Amino acid sequence: MTGPGTIRRKRTVPPAHSLSGRLRRAPETARFLRRAAPGFLREFAREYHRETASPPRRPHLSAWRDTGLHAAWLGHSTVLLKVDGFTILTDPVFSLRIGLSFGPLTLGIKRLVDVAYPVRELPPIDLILLSHAHMDHFDLPSLRALENKATHVVTADRTADLLRPKRYAHVHELRWDASVQAGRASVRAFEVNHWGARMRSDIYRGFNGYLVEVGRHRIIFGGDTAYTDSFRRLRSSKPVDLAIMPIGAYDPWIRVHCNPEQAWTMANHAGAEYVLPVHHQTFKLSREPRHEPIDRVISAAGSSPGRICVHGIGDEFHL
Repeated sequence: MTGPGTIRRKRTVPPAHSLSGRLRRAPETARFLRRAAPGFLREFAREYHRETASPPRRPHLSAWRDTGLHAAWLGHSTVLLKVDGFTILTDPVFSLRIGLSFGPLTLGIKRLVDVAYPVRELPPIDLILLSHAHMDHFDLPSLRALENKATHVVTADRTADLLRPKRYAHVHELRWDASVQAGRASVRAFEVNHWGARMRSDIYRGFNGYLVEVGRHRIIFGGDTAYTDSFRRLRSSKPVDLAIMPIGAYDPWIRVHCNPEQAWTMANHAGAEYVLPVHHQTFKLSREPRHEPIDRVISAAGSSPGRICVHGIGDEFHL
């Protein structure tokens, strides 16, 4: 039997014509890598020695009560939530770099700002939400550090093979519109406008946004998305307390990442009372200036700037 909480492992074997094509392209690929290597290595050397900035603030987690809704933006799309004592962590990325790891070396993008709270000092996590398998959202070293037999994981369809499921309480794969009870949280996956492949060939992987309910509180985690009308379908007679929305990496990637005004509009479509902007200020993923996304979303809020509940890495929100 299968269901929304069932892990399905699927090995995809490329067809023979695909393999032969790759073999024919191998010399061409090698020549390209030789040509590109000097520039890549120079850029890698500059990035390797670049210092990362300290986060503007560090959350005071010890002061968080076991009642109410508390949130802290730790960087990029990583938000720590405590909802009536139940802890949730979204797309945990605590590594200095995101990319391909070769032993202790990771080839990839380096953080601009250090994470606002070290993974080793976090409180026990009840639930990890993983929106999709991109390396800036699904960081394997961070997930290895968070492995715990008491922690549930909710992840997108056909992404659990990247994890070590037996080291968590349960790993739940969800397709769009599927729901699961993960500890005290009810989680429903919804459709977003993005893509899920971690590498170029694994285009079968899913990608989600999530509506989470813990007691009387409802929270949206938008994951990563371009503009979509699907947030309208989240509106109901029950209020949404908080929408965690991506606002960066839209120039030139507007077809797969929403801009700040679109993020604000989608949160309003869902009926969210407060908006917590993520996916900016942490990694250089696009061309827009570093602080443009937060400035634009505050401007979009117009006469309601207080609904934008955090502005900088390490900021906290309490309801």
